[in-house]
Amino acid sequence: MASKSFMAGLFGRPPFRPLQEHMQVVADCAAEVVPLFEAYAAGEMSTVVQHKDKIFELEQEADDIKNDIRQHLPKSLFMPVARRDILDMLHAQDSIADAAQDVAGLLFLRQEEIPEPFRPLIMPYVESNLATVRAAQRVVSELDELVETGFSERAIGRVEEMMGDISRHENDSDVKGMELTRLLFQLDEELSTASFFVWNQIFERLGDIADSAEDAGDRLRLLIAR
Repeated sequence: MASKSFMAGLFGRPPFRPLQEHMQVVADCAAEVVPLFEAYAAGEMSTVVQHKDKIFELEQEADDIKNDIRQHLPKSLFMPVARRDILDMLHAQDSIADAAQDVAGLLFLRQEEIPEPFRPLIMPYVESNLATVRAAQRVVSELDELVETGFSERAIGRVEEMMGDISRHENDSDVKGMELTRLLFQLDEELSTASFFVWNQIFERLGDIADSAEDAGDRLRLLIAR
């Protein structure tokens, strides 16, 4: 029986390099959330606008790559992985940039000071979400090598080890997000209804950045297990 690597070379490889390019742009988009919050906390709204605009620009770039992959991915092709798995992974990656864009939009539209009790907790939460994305990006960067080695057990084992980093960072994000949400509900009577709603949405969408990064990792695990 022909090996997976031989079949990939014979019938054309799946679009792993475009997927990697897409993930790089998505990760860069998520990374902008850190300086966005730093500027917001410092009250530097002109800088906030710059980072917001950059996030929107990168999200659009990610959308363009996503649409290009979808447009050029054949409906039927001999590949070492399923077409549906590629599209599911692409969707998970794209959700990271979507969440980052939503966070930037919410901050820009509201433009109110960060409640003082939130300040010590927000940046660690933001950074834990980015750490999850970076861990997922490192795994995605192994995709082309996985195909080139014919999905060897050694390569898959290395990727599985890296999956653990995604889970650890995502769990850390969950803990920090729950702490902020618990504090938000404690401050319920001190915040206006609008402020409560907006901060709750911001915390949720920040958490979605890490959740989507973990989902991308899970999709990759399913992809290489086929």
